[in-house]
Amino acid sequence: MAQEAVAANGGRTAKKPHAVVIPYPLQGHVIPAAHLSLRLAARGFAVTFVNTESVHQQTAGALGLDADGNIFAGAREDVRYELVSDGFPLGFDRSLNHDQFMEGVLHVLPAHAEELLRRVVVDPASTCLVVDTFFVWPATLARKLGVPYVSFWTEPALIFNLYYHMDLLAKHGHFNCKEPRKDTITYIPGVPAIEPHELMSYLQETDTTSVVHRIIFKAFEEARGADYILCNTVEELEPSTIAALRAEKPFYAVGPIFPAGFARSAVATSMWAESDCSSWLDAQPAGSVLYISFGSYAHVTKQELHEIAAGVLASGARFLWVMRPDIVSSEDPDPLPEGFAAASAGRGLVVPWCCQVEVLSHAAVGGFLTHCGWNSVLESVWAGVPMLCFPLLTDQFTNRRLVAREWRVGVPIGDRGAVFTDEVRARIEGVMYGKEGEDLRQAVKKVRATLEAASAPGGSSQRSFDEFIDELTRRCGGL
Repeated sequence: MAQEAVAANGGRTAKKPHAVVIPYPLQGHVIPAAHLSLRLAARGFAVTFVNTESVHQQTAGALGLDADGNIFAGAREDVRYELVSDGFPLGFDRSLNHDQFMEGVLHVLPAHAEELLRRVVVDPASTCLVVDTFFVWPATLARKLGVPYVSFWTEPALIFNLYYHMDLLAKHGHFNCKEPRKDTITYIPGVPAIEPHELMSYLQETDTTSVVHRIIFKAFEEARGADYILCNTVEELEPSTIAALRAEKPFYAVGPIFPAGFARSAVATSMWAESDCSSWLDAQPAGSVLYISFGSYAHVTKQELHEIAAGVLASGARFLWVMRPDIVSSEDPDPLPEGFAAASAGRGLVVPWCCQVEVLSHAAVGGFLTHCGWNSVLESVWAGVPMLCFPLLTDQFTNRRLVAREWRVGVPIGDRGAVFTDEVRARIEGVMYGKEGEDLRQAVKKVRATLEAASAPGGSSQRSFDEFIDELTRRCGGL
């Protein structure tokens, strides 16, 4: 597996380091892992990328790929592609049966992962595992196999830090108790102050026996055993948090991890067929279109969707709305209000899925109503598009704090179960037509400049990635 290369000094051989990259089986995790794999391959690593059979089947079906084809075929021929079962039949509806699926991720997938790793880790001395932090087994399996574990964190450093210090939150009564405190949290290393409602949704819940809580608890036990943390963020955006984490672990901020040129990805990662919206967008005035998407995973209720739809109509804004087929439920494929299509004819386009970086990059797009998933936040900033933040789940509430409170590149809009037509209309009007929107666009330009500088040669993310590559090459048999 690992290729031999004769080194210049004395003819000793250096093994080509081998990275086994395993993303969490959700699209928002697969995308940055795929682009990280391309970066590793470009820096001389032999890369094995492991997808679940289910994610691969959905991607292959959406994009018309060969059922056993390599999603990297159009990008790099030398990334080895492997599939692993998540323990469920391919026809099982993972979206509709979320908790059951997660029980499988917790209890069944680890055995399949171990079986696969014992096959692909041919030479432990030259191999490392680059595995999504949310898995419950990587440190344990890395120790069994005798290889380093790189914990790949696809969200902001702030979120990692809060999960890493769940014990402190519990000790102070802000988490894992019947009546959590509501006062400002000021004792997390590297976080001057954060409000309880800005914590991730799972840290705001009083019942911590759910399957997702059990996954988070176990995953962060494993994260404490990681040799390195690799994070899709930028040091200048989260300096105090990253400094605090570096006191705990070798922590590398290497974001933003995007497709080359911030264009349509050469790797097949989309789990839905993408509509081509370019000709419709080309026909719209510059900055006039509100792009709406709630990501690839979280659901909204029909009531929330109807309030938002009524607010969009009342605002008069042009819009492009991604309506994922299971956004409410895979049993309700057409959840928009009756008459919505007729009422918005000529100024709105609803599609099941699209290439988000292409849409955000289009001159016609002037705002993004988003669930605040981390990939979406980074992409919106890079494209210079201000955000209206309607978080649904998990890290999205804490991401909204970064977007709206710290960087001031977006505005909050409603809350789960409490989003109303009038506020939606007023927020859209403010961002799309008002001075508020102009101020936000200026702020986004500044944050984008920070991302660009970090990614450029000599920038903080580039230096951090170089250090990471040097350390891993040394650890995995390179000279």
